[in-house]
Amino acid sequence: MTTLNSVLITGASTGIGATYADRFAQRGHDLVLVARDQARLDALADRLHEQYGVKVDVLPADLTKAGDLAIVEARLRDDEHIGTLINNAGIAQSGGFIEQTPNAIEQLIALNITALTRLSNAIAPRLVQAGKGAIVNISSVVGLAPEFQMSVYGATKAFVLFLSQGLQVELSAKGVYVQAVLPAGTYTEIWDRAGIDISSFPAMMKVDDLVDAALVGFDRRERITIPPLQNAARWDALDGARQTLLADINQAKAAERYQHAD
Repeated sequence: MTTLNSVLITGASTGIGATYADRFAQRGHDLVLVARDQARLDALADRLHEQYGVKVDVLPADLTKAGDLAIVEARLRDDEHIGTLINNAGIAQSGGFIEQTPNAIEQLIALNITALTRLSNAIAPRLVQAGKGAIVNISSVVGLAPEFQMSVYGATKAFVLFLSQGLQVELSAKGVYVQAVLPAGTYTEIWDRAGIDISSFPAMMKVDDLVDAALVGFDRRERITIPPLQNAARWDALDGARQTLLADINQAKAAERYQHAD
């Protein structure tokens, strides 16, 4: 009988993270749940254990704090049962760039970029050594759209997409699957926590639908999964255009249009 790997999920107490926890528990995976709210983690762990019979460890942590982040990194490095990391923890922003405080920007980057990158770095060497495993990074379509005027948040999500693509290049040949998931607007608590009123927003996706779609992509071993994108060829065209652009770069010579002043 094959023993399923354990799954560590960040931001696991509510929303996307909690739904991932439910789905992987339903599949028979043991879990390690990471979030700040221990009471919610404990309640979720009890429910999942009772409902699915899996082992669920809770690891309360604020990933913007160095000490807490180090504890989760150590768990990922040392626990050989963990074969899948779901990097879901993240925060949004409210207000425009000039209205945001240095502290708010720092917190956003600390969670959306620094923690995600360090946790990926903590588990990747062990997965490479085992020749198997998966890292799932939750990005956002906002990372493709500076027009949405969520400049810092969008930049963090663009980073997550780029990092995921880079890790795909580096790790896929070594047996490690890396998936970037790009939701659009989804009904979660992230809006309330950011102080954003969504009452006038167009209809968004339910979190169950988002995670179930993302897991279809996971099972297919898609590298980029964009559940709200109705025509997958649009992404293929965008990525193809990017590669065509790279092929047209000559790093030894400035383009003709820059060789003469107007």
